[in-house]
Amino acid sequence: MKNKVLMCGNEACGEGAVLAGCRFYAGYPITPQNELTAYMAKRMNETGGVFIQAESELAAINMVFGAAATGVRAMTSSSSPGMSLKQEGISYLVGCELPCVMVNMQRGGPGLGNIAPAQGDYFQAVKGGGHGDYKVIVLAPSSAQEFLDYTMLAFDLADKYRNPALILGDGLLGQMMEPIQLPGPPAHEAKGASGRDQGPGVEKPWALTGCRGRSANIIRSLILAEGALEEHNKKLQEKFRSITMAETRSESFNIKDSKIVLVAYGSVARIAKASMQMARAKGLKVGLIRPVTLWPFPDDAIRNACLSAKKFLVVEMSAGQMVEDVRLAVNGRAPVEFHGRMGGGIPSEEEILQKIETLA
Repeated sequence: MKNKVLMCGNEACGEGAVLAGCRFYAGYPITPQNELTAYMAKRMNETGGVFIQAESELAAINMVFGAAATGVRAMTSSSSPGMSLKQEGISYLVGCELPCVMVNMQRGGPGLGNIAPAQGDYFQAVKGGGHGDYKVIVLAPSSAQEFLDYTMLAFDLADKYRNPALILGDGLLGQMMEPIQLPGPPAHEAKGASGRDQGPGVEKPWALTGCRGRSANIIRSLILAEGALEEHNKKLQEKFRSITMAETRSESFNIKDSKIVLVAYGSVARIAKASMQMARAKGLKVGLIRPVTLWPFPDDAIRNACLSAKKFLVVEMSAGQMVEDVRLAVNGRAPVEFHGRMGGGIPSEEEILQKIETLA
């Protein structure tokens, strides 16, 4: 029988990491994700893992680089300004094809901003906030339960593709208390050559665990031979195409007959869903698409909605970032409108409904 407990989103994320086999966490305190750091300090100690409160966000991401290189399932978390500091390290992780999980509990910005929820880090997450041509897998939960589930999924996807995965939450979801259904523990955990946990059922022959009779593994992103870096980039781009083909996820509601389709992710998707239901009660044919993966972005789901939709309405806690990807997917087939709140402002069900009625 599965256990059910009350947790905030930050704690649910941490427990998902533990259940996924995470045994290394490095982070630096910043609101509104501090509950996650505190939770991992406790749980890493209880599971025989390693917890480090780093001296900075830069140090934390580089500690994760080192741990990931040994094959251990590694994780870091922060909030918006802290994630900005991690961007160089993230580019290095992708360049070296090292799997890890990162969590961003977004807060109001720009600058130090405030500790209220926001979604102003979408571009940074999905377009590559660091240097070079790279992508990270981005998952956007909309409940505490999904924080747990998607964190476990993120570790599996990171290992499957040898690429960092990012959980993009916000201060509202991180603090929200909800009942969580806990799955059972993994049936087994594979051990690497070093004896360290490397995650359930995952072989990592590339890991730096000491040669021990085999040829040496080399992990690096400095590639100087003529033409070699281009070939490495081609390999990475082919991997990104494979991820796009296999791992795009979204959730749709009432699309077949909808004349107006809402598009929202994360906590705002829950509010938009309520607005959709209110509009339906008034006889308006309104649907909703919730991207679950922000990268890869669910272009096909949005393109398919164009068969019936006359208008799209994108709702975000930002000045408008995901709306650009929606417009690219729609490709002129229908008008794409936007409704946003910034700086910690949260759109209400009523104001979204009012926008729907204006469009209708």
